[in-house]
Amino acid sequence: MESPENPSGKAVDVGQDAPATAVDVDTAVLLLGAGVTAVTHPLLYVKLLIQVGHEPLPSTVGTTMFGRRVLYLPGFFSYAQHIVKVDGKRGLFRGLLPRVVSSAISTVVRSKVKQVNVKADVFLKGRLFLSVGSHPLFCFPSAVMSVRCMAQFVGREVEYGGMFSCIVKIFKEEGLAGFYVGLVPNVAGEVLFIWCCNLLAHFIDTYAVDESFSQASAIRSYTKFVMAIAVSVVTYPFMLVADVMAVNDCGLAAGLPPHSPVFKSWMHCWNHLSNKGLLFRGSSFFFRRVPVTSLVSIGD
Repeated sequence: MESPENPSGKAVDVGQDAPATAVDVDTAVLLLGAGVTAVTHPLLYVKLLIQVGHEPLPSTVGTTMFGRRVLYLPGFFSYAQHIVKVDGKRGLFRGLLPRVVSSAISTVVRSKVKQVNVKADVFLKGRLFLSVGSHPLFCFPSAVMSVRCMAQFVGREVEYGGMFSCIVKIFKEEGLAGFYVGLVPNVAGEVLFIWCCNLLAHFIDTYAVDESFSQASAIRSYTKFVMAIAVSVVTYPFMLVADVMAVNDCGLAAGLPPHSPVFKSWMHCWNHLSNKGLLFRGSSFFFRRVPVTSLVSIGD
């Protein structure tokens, strides 16, 4: 491999600075990711509690823009205030450490995947195989621990305290398989998400955006971002089922009757939620309505 040259034709030695710069960038990305994870954790904490069906606050009667009376469930801020009232402000960050670890591992894995992808120059297949194969293997156990730590709020348990106690408890009671409960729907959602995002973006960039259009490059730069938002709505039920299965029948009140049935498989969980009209439970933080199947008459 030839060394970079300056205009005078003499080789420029960049061997000392390049590795240090790469390390600095990787460290900055990891720190930024950890910061974003910490800031957004209360949102995902409330979302997780809603996903497992924990509704500690009463619903209120409201009216739609068409004048129809409906029952509204508490939004994010009301739910967060309830958590603070019970556990204090620190309670909003229950299960944060495993999430930070999972986020850090995910950042490193995805960075390595992108590097391999550039070298291999394989469209879709390389990224799909490496992302789906490596991401769950390394990141999913931390995600399961985080989910169970947060789900303890429902039954006020303390079994899943620190990260080390989580590892010991899960391994002792469930073995290695306990760290991968809910893996199948998670992987299925990942596969569907990656394929749909890339394929839709490819077709739009290839057939919908005309090369003669002056802003074609700008539009293409945002295509995948927009597609990711749209596709995430379609794949949400897979993520919901994965989180519910991570808690189900693990000894926590959130995963046992009367809070939740004991599911035989993730398909059993999917069918149950589908029949109840709950496959998108937790997908919205605001203006949450009581599911139609759960409504009781509230009068005219």
